[in-house]
Amino acid sequence: MPGPAPAHRPTGSGAGRLLVAVYGVLALAATARGLYQVTTKLDEAPLAYVLSLLAGIVYVVATIALARDLRRLAWVTVGFELVGVLTVGVLSLVDVGDFPDETVWSQFGAGYGYVPLVLPFLGLWWLWRTGRPVPPGLDVPDDDAAPTVG
Repeated sequence: MPGPAPAHRPTGSGAGRLLVAVYGVLALAATARGLYQVTTKLDEAPLAYVLSLLAGIVYVVATIALARDLRRLAWVTVGFELVGVLTVGVLSLVDVGDFPDETVWSQFGAGYGYVPLVLPFLGLWWLWRTGRPVPPGLDVPDDDAAPTVG
């Protein structure tokens, strides 16, 4: 009988907390922007505004997946985010007519300091890094465990 699968490091612990925080801030910013654009001026740039809202939803799901160590969901959402920012980034530069206003992913996230371009690469790297088996003798941190004193 095979033994238990090797443990991995949780995605939302250690340095992953900073990654989750950045995702959370971007999730709030992108979702708020997308909701505002879709509800107030959708007819001005429907494709751009729907993509902004979609980006916000992707960031919300990625944030939750990374924070709760839902690895498969995190791989899918962060991968989708990377494809989205690269695709929309190129299209927003090549076909300006479809993007009369900016989205979160326009020009590779220039309006957000290129964080939308860098973040999926960091997210995928973190998922890969924390998904490797923990070497024998090292404990996997358990954020839910009660702290010990003394």
